[in-house]
Amino acid sequence: MIEADAVLDTGRLARWLADAGIAEGAVTDVRPLAGGTQNLILRLSCGGQHLVVRRPPPDRPGADRTVRREATVLAALAGTEVPHPRFRGLCDDATVMGGSFLVTDEVRGFNATNEMPGAAGHDAQHRRSMGFALVDALARLARVPLSTGDLATLGRPEGFLERQVERWAAQLAGYAESPGWSGAAALGPVAEVGAWLQANLPADYQPGLMHGDYHIANVLYDPAEPCVAAILDWELAAIGDPLLDLGRLTTVWPNARNEGLLSLKVEPWDGFPDEAAMIDRYAAATGRSMAALPWFQMLACYKFAIVLEGTNVRAAAGKADPAIAARLHASARGLIARAAQVMA
Repeated sequence: MIEADAVLDTGRLARWLADAGIAEGAVTDVRPLAGGTQNLILRLSCGGQHLVVRRPPPDRPGADRTVRREATVLAALAGTEVPHPRFRGLCDDATVMGGSFLVTDEVRGFNATNEMPGAAGHDAQHRRSMGFALVDALARLARVPLSTGDLATLGRPEGFLERQVERWAAQLAGYAESPGWSGAAALGPVAEVGAWLQANLPADYQPGLMHGDYHIANVLYDPAEPCVAAILDWELAAIGDPLLDLGRLTTVWPNARNEGLLSLKVEPWDGFPDEAAMIDRYAAATGRSMAALPWFQMLACYKFAIVLEGTNVRAAAGKADPAIAARLHASARGLIARAAQVMA
């Protein structure tokens, strides 16, 4: 995580919050929040309000674009049934915090990969409901009309599936320009996976709003009820096929094959529904066929292997923590290995 004291001038931030009409007063009680390996996420108080500031690293390619994308989505979700943090403002003035950042209200809730308080920690039935709540929130997201707010600016729904391999392969190829990177071969058969995906495109495509990186670590659960209080981290949101979100969720969900490398750690785990039950829940909530889901699961593996490898590339250039990069590189290799199983 980025060090807060290296980028935060509380007086300058307080002036911006006042000018933006968000809050007036001194910025106090500043503390970093867990939520990713690269972004700066701060919880603070100002004028009696509890706010969260999220700023990506300014040296990451497209950082300003991703934070504006997240702001567009959060603004559009106001008034919908999708649980999300209330959007308060976007700042594009790099003199305030060293790069573009957005501000939301703080959401009272817990991240299940960090803690399991109360009933979540001692009631298996409560945990089962938590698992299904994760799917229910995803189904609600898939029902958001694309005409809502400025969502149409997120991309073209036409040709989404056809563009996927080309888009992520181009990102992988771009890594070669970074000094010291070990190269795509270190990921395993990534080129073969991409070629298979391109040759086996699903015939059915239903456009909708995608979160882009949907899994249990990117939500906050309500402390009292087994429901999702807010979906977080919208920087990869896009107009595409929401089945890709379900594919992403299930690639990191523990399953009968015990693919622990890909699974996010939640303890205790007993009580959570299995992968098949999660898929059935989504199918019932959306009315969608799951026939093409294996393709979307494979695409999720391919896409996020390349996304995770980006940290390894940055570490090779001295811009990211080598220990974190090594862990994410191992996960990226595991994702490609899982995707390759579909081709076998």
